[in-house]
Amino acid sequence: MTARLKHMARLGLFFVIVAFFAPLSAAAAPYAAYVIDARTGEVLHSDNSETRLHPASLTKMMTLYIVFQAVEHGEITMDTEVTISKFAASEPPSKLGLRPGQRIKLRYLVRAAAIKSANDAATALGEAISGSEAAFAERMNRTAKAMGMRNTTFRNAHGLTDSAHLSTARDMALLGRHLFYDYPEYYNLFSRITTDAGLREVANTNRRFLSAYKGADGIKTGYTRAAGFNLVASAERGGVRIIAAVFGGRSTPWRNEEMARLLDLGFSKAPSRVAVRRPAKPAYTPGADLGRIRYAQRAPDRSPMPRLRPGPGVEALPDELLVAMAETIEETVVAIEATAPAASTLPEGARTPPPSNPGVVTAALPVGEPAPLPVPRPASLTTEVAAAPDPVVEAERVVVERLSTSGDRHWGINVGLYSSRYQAERVLLQTALTELGTLDEALRKVKQSNKGFEANFVGLTAEAAEMACERLKARNIACTTMGPAS
Repeated sequence: MTARLKHMARLGLFFVIVAFFAPLSAAAAPYAAYVIDARTGEVLHSDNSETRLHPASLTKMMTLYIVFQAVEHGEITMDTEVTISKFAASEPPSKLGLRPGQRIKLRYLVRAAAIKSANDAATALGEAISGSEAAFAERMNRTAKAMGMRNTTFRNAHGLTDSAHLSTARDMALLGRHLFYDYPEYYNLFSRITTDAGLREVANTNRRFLSAYKGADGIKTGYTRAAGFNLVASAERGGVRIIAAVFGGRSTPWRNEEMARLLDLGFSKAPSRVAVRRPAKPAYTPGADLGRIRYAQRAPDRSPMPRLRPGPGVEALPDELLVAMAETIEETVVAIEATAPAASTLPEGARTPPPSNPGVVTAALPVGEPAPLPVPRPASLTTEVAAAPDPVVEAERVVVERLSTSGDRHWGINVGLYSSRYQAERVLLQTALTELGTLDEALRKVKQSNKGFEANFVGLTAEAAEMACERLKARNIACTTMGPAS
């Protein structure tokens, strides 16, 4: 009996100590709250909302916003495979468990950061977009400024405590509103209770509130010892949508209860009908200052066909003709295959390459294989222009040639190994048309080996080869660079 009383006394002392220190830990994280009508941005409640505090994992809202922006503008795709760095893999929990050198699709990193609040996934996303944590933080700050987040400074992609990494309840509510209106196609991600993150199934850190509060469909939780329990939440009832932010919660249950109170307050104050005023989307500023490599990894929105240089006695082509020539890559390839005559119908001697000349790269086709012909000229082309010498468009030519350039153009890129020369030539043409910006000056060369036919672009500088290869990879086209000794 005595032993039992001693045990109960110890338990009582333990609970007294916990009860004593709990308020002290809560006091270390100042409270702040902000409530808005999402439809108009009208402020419905504000309490300490401009005080700069630690946002914790609410930071990942901006990380994800920039990822969605990068996907929208063609910098990267959701299916791009990201190579995990040692730095990203070493981030402390919460984490997905990524390993250095591992490759994983961007979409799984997005899910892990949004649902599980994984720090390793958030860092990997930042590195995939901007090359480094510091460069990504710069972009986060530019975007925040353009969005009107006037009291926010980011230092990392995940939100782990940094003395200079600060935001406010007002700024985070504003960011939540932009996520909802600027990228509605991705917003449903925040309401998932569980999701597949590639390596495993992960559960939403906000699942309790999503399940308990009617109409709640997001957005993001955050916790560190310095920040307390933070939450930005959005809920819709009867056509009215309220967004609220709370900083400095004492615990998960306390935070959820306080958020429910704030949303209830918002619904009680917001009018039932009002004209929706969407926030202005911030300017797209990827940042050309991020370095040559990051510029190379951003796929262009389009690859316009350059105007042809008029030759002697040839006038510039009319605009309507240039429009007619702006065919898609797929149409070009179809045209090549449709117009390529059978091997037996080619003119005599058409398969014989011209005499070798120093500085000329030639690619002759073996007998017995169909010859890929260049794109036919539009019917509206004048006789004078059609007669102008142009090795790329002369139908009778089957040898691709171009004078090599001088200087340090001893680098190249390889875009695959193929079973026939015809396939290699076809891929080279298609790739050149896909990436005119960096490959327009390159030489197309097919190299035969005992393994097959290599499709190469040569005559590039090291910088141009690296840039071209990164841009092709951004389009999901396999590519490797080749040095002077390759």
